Amino acid sequence: MQEAKTILYKYWGYKSFKPLQEDIIIAAEGNCDIIALLPTGGGKSLCFQIPALQKEGICIIVSPLVALIEDQVNALQAKGIKAMAITGGISYQELDTLLDNCIYGDYKFLYLSPERLQQDLVKERIKLMPVNLIAIDEAHCISQWGHDFRPAYLNVSTLRTLHPEIPIMALTATATKKVIEDISVQLELEDPKIFKNSLERSNIRFSVVTTEDKNYKLLQLLNDPEESAIIYVRSRNATSEISNHLNLHGYSSTSFHGGLSSKEKTKKLNAWLKEDVKIMVATNAFGMGIDKPNVRQVIHLNLPESIESYFQEAGRAGRDGKPAVATILTNESDIPVLKNQFISCLPDLPYTILVYKKLTSYFQIAFGEGLNTVHDFNFAEFCQHYQLNNLKTYNTLQLLDRISVLKLSQQFQKATNLQFIISNKQLFFYLEENPKFDPVIKSILRTYGGIFENKIQINLTAICKKAGTTEKEAVSILQNLKKDKIINFEHQENDASITFLVPREDENSIYPYSTYLKDQAINKTKKIEALLAYVQNDKICRSKQILSYFGEENSDVCGICSVCMPKDKYLKKELIKSIYNDIVALLKQEQANSRTIIVKLPYPEKAILKVIDLMLQKELLTITATNTYKLKNK
Repeated sequence: MQEAKTILYKYWGYKSFKPLQEDIIIAAEGNCDIIALLPTGGGKSLCFQIPALQKEGICIIVSPLVALIEDQVNALQAKGIKAMAITGGISYQELDTLLDNCIYGDYKFLYLSPERLQQDLVKERIKLMPVNLIAIDEAHCISQWGHDFRPAYLNVSTLRTLHPEIPIMALTATATKKVIEDISVQLELEDPKIFKNSLERSNIRFSVVTTEDKNYKLLQLLNDPEESAIIYVRSRNATSEISNHLNLHGYSSTSFHGGLSSKEKTKKLNAWLKEDVKIMVATNAFGMGIDKPNVRQVIHLNLPESIESYFQEAGRAGRDGKPAVATILTNESDIPVLKNQFISCLPDLPYTILVYKKLTSYFQIAFGEGLNTVHDFNFAEFCQHYQLNNLKTYNTLQLLDRISVLKLSQQFQKATNLQFIISNKQLFFYLEENPKFDPVIKSILRTYGGIFENKIQINLTAICKKAGTTEKEAVSILQNLKKDKIINFEHQENDASITFLVPREDENSIYPYSTYLKDQAINKTKKIEALLAYVQNDKICRSKQILSYFGEENSDVCGICSVCMPKDKYLKKELIKSIYNDIVALLKQEQANSRTIIVKLPYPEKAILKVIDLMLQKELLTITATNTYKLKNK
């Protein structure tokens, strides 16, 4: 290990390894297949980078995270280590040259997206490379029992065929026992050495808070505007709405979701990483591969879909080892919403066959035909034409993609983007002069918040239904508005493409996967039930519940979560009155935020916050735009 420690210090400046890193590196030096489970921030990348640098040849790393691939390649290149990334957007000629460089150019690392392993050219050249190690990052993606199964990951086992003697290292932060077993089978690992560090994050306070007013509670939780935080929401529209809400109350925030362009994503991410904005409001499209050490809070305004995804997202807090908080804000109405979104809309065998038949009819594919044909596809129009449930149909298309009956393009649901570029007042005057545009514009404004501040993807079919018009007429109106410089408007006639990967055989194309469909529905339902059990269980330590889910049955109680911490003591009337009088006296002199009130008054913090809460409920206080409190009558 002396050579490994020398490399560690030379390139990374560390004098010692984190827990388990040394054991994993020793196993890699011994050419063993490895499954490594390290918590978020546990230093997974060094586990394959150091043994690869110790050996002659090149290490191939497969990762689904383009942002992480680019970060790691840039970091290695900055250290003078020859590394290369082959993801998307590369011409055949350029790909040919890059692969040749990996064979003859003394490169140490080649990062690939799993989709690249479908290309014959890539497979042919990899066979000629002097490979010394194969690393599979986010390895849980290869398992249908994992929380983020990706069909393209099934191509990864090709590497075992191309280089059967080269060891494979599979790395992940979250995996149950069943997923670990599946990783081993799918990657064809030979007697793998399994390294599993405890997933315990002792510096994170896991909390579940029940509240009917999530926006108000959110402002209470974010009591320091200078702290870095991530707020997860379910929908793209909500990212803008919550971000605007926070900015109005004196916070510095921005929004992030999968519908943004690469340029917009990079701009928003960099602003957050550089502390130009403190809070990122995002869908679950944000966070994978992002390593910001000083995130003090991760707050979920909607229930996540599984404990795996929650633990991964919550784990982005406190990577510097300092105290951090991960909170789920919930109420009774969340449960039916979650079940409807993730259980009620799961496709069964009859519905999957129905959607497949409708697709082949839609594209007029004859029986026995269609193999490898590519078709432009308007998802909303398809659902409207056959009166299909949008969410359930989307889940069905994803499933058909997963079982390789068809391939759904990456551009799915990115058809229509819109932003108003004039003020509300100017729009009012414009509508007075152009009343024929009123139904469409009003339907958009009633449906999408934040559309004056951000470009938002809209569902044109839903807007047409509300406005009582056709899609053709709506597009014509929106193009007029663009011409008059009222809106920025981008519209694609086809928001996706579909490639049929098997000839049309109707039921026979789907029947072989009937067991898989049933298992997937059962698996998804179990994950939702486990998440709901976690949220509703206020008797057992929250950290202990999470660790138990991942197979760590003998963990200690954390002592800091919302279950372990002592419940609020009942405040005596005399104490409430005393705190109330002092708060009133203070606010008569000046407006103040909760932190200032806590510092200036000689009472326990929880007691002060409880009285502030009571005063807000009784409408004795109001919150200003700068997030300070003032007396209602002042």
